[in-house]
Amino acid sequence: MGGQTQLSGPDLAAGIDAASIAVGDKLLGHAQGEAVLLARVGDEYVAIGASCTHYGGPLAEGVIDGDTVRCPWHHACFNLRTGEALRAPALSPVACWKTERRGEKIFVTTKVERDPLTPSFPLTTDKSRVRRDVVIVGAGAAGSAAAEMLRRCGFDGRITIVDNDAGSPYDRPNLSKDYLAGNAPEEWIPLRPEGFYAQHKIDVVRGRASRLDVSAKTLDVDGRSIPYDALLLATGADPVRLEMPGGDLPHVHYLRTLVDSRSIIQAAKNAKRAVVIGSSFIGLEVAASLRARSIEVHVVAPDKIPLERVLGEYLGKFVRSLHEEKGVTFHLEHTVKRVEANHVVLDDGARIDADLVVIGVGVRPRLDLAESAGFAMDRGIAVNEFLETSVPGVYAAGDIARWPDPHSGERIRVEHWVVAQRQGQTAARNILGARQRFDYVPFFWSAHYDVSFNYVGHAEKWDRTEVDGDATKHDVAVRLMRGEQLLALVTLFRDQESLETELEMEKGR
Repeated sequence: MGGQTQLSGPDLAAGIDAASIAVGDKLLGHAQGEAVLLARVGDEYVAIGASCTHYGGPLAEGVIDGDTVRCPWHHACFNLRTGEALRAPALSPVACWKTERRGEKIFVTTKVERDPLTPSFPLTTDKSRVRRDVVIVGAGAAGSAAAEMLRRCGFDGRITIVDNDAGSPYDRPNLSKDYLAGNAPEEWIPLRPEGFYAQHKIDVVRGRASRLDVSAKTLDVDGRSIPYDALLLATGADPVRLEMPGGDLPHVHYLRTLVDSRSIIQAAKNAKRAVVIGSSFIGLEVAASLRARSIEVHVVAPDKIPLERVLGEYLGKFVRSLHEEKGVTFHLEHTVKRVEANHVVLDDGARIDADLVVIGVGVRPRLDLAESAGFAMDRGIAVNEFLETSVPGVYAAGDIARWPDPHSGERIRVEHWVVAQRQGQTAARNILGARQRFDYVPFFWSAHYDVSFNYVGHAEKWDRTEVDGDATKHDVAVRLMRGEQLLALVTLFRDQESLETELEMEKGR
């Protein structure tokens, strides 16, 4: 998936001078016809595959931190010694290559690959606390990442995932981007091949979790009672649905699931004019994808500036101009009064021709299961730094969890794919007794045409923005500041700066 690192640099199998790589440095080369990243960690020379297992990002352009390397595209992290995928969004390891020192030269020799769920993630735990039955509600980003992490940590008990989405788990971010635009084939969408979970003894139950009995430690799923020792709630979110006349017409769509995306793709085959309601990230990514299919697109939203609330005024204005250059027409500071068979009617009476309508005005976390079971709530499920809920043995992760963020100093809830995956992984390790704090810096990306925004940190309110560069030249960094504190950094084509800032924020600088 994505780009593939081209073969370049020296033939590492033929050997290179050991002195040519300084401590903490890296070199892109190749061996046996494959791209290889060679790095020096102290006096040790290590080599791994050069392409990120997420979307094929070039690890040679990433940042080394100790014995790890971070991908410049979406901030996955790998161990340089083992190839282990330490951080989502990468879920599979990169290949590890053996190295030999002969005199003053270093040679890359044998390639070592392994199953993605090989128990190779280090975990020291009190065996008396290990659970035998772990149930996960939700097979989205958090739930699927948690199930896999349990196996990667060597857990050999029963894992059950409950989800009523027949296609899950799949690459949800792609549903509004390349897949919807027609640039990503169907085979890119599943996170794992058919039969993968069965092979690793992860039981996926298709159904709706309707009731949770925390005293009996059972979960009801379509009349079936499933017992658990530990439970992870990862129920995700649903699209906010607008109550308006015509909102249920067949040409009106929402986008959350793979089925939703396929429905829009099918409708787009015969559509000429589309109205997107909402200037959220999902809404604007849908607009970009429909423009890629040569459909006339109008965006209606109450905002004065698109995405200003998230990116700030400077980048919000740039986003609008970017879409306008591609032919999108905005109707800002307006709402839709009703949808008709071939039109959308705005609050001022204006009528826009439309044979396709997509609504993207945000999502609402699925909290019913937790609320009815009596969990402590805080505009989401309240969790501590270990992602534990108010009920012993029950954890929450992803869109539903509000946790204490050490970087902003606030309790936050974030609806980002990478955050959900990393929370799922952390919760899994804590289910096994790791007591690992979730202190990752939030990260997300959003793609619009040939421009991708990378966002590190979390800012709901800020005092000022600092702009370095020029967004129109696709070279800019925007800092969202509160006093002297950096809350978030948004970059366009400044991958190195984004990675370095993430590291600095993690280390409290």
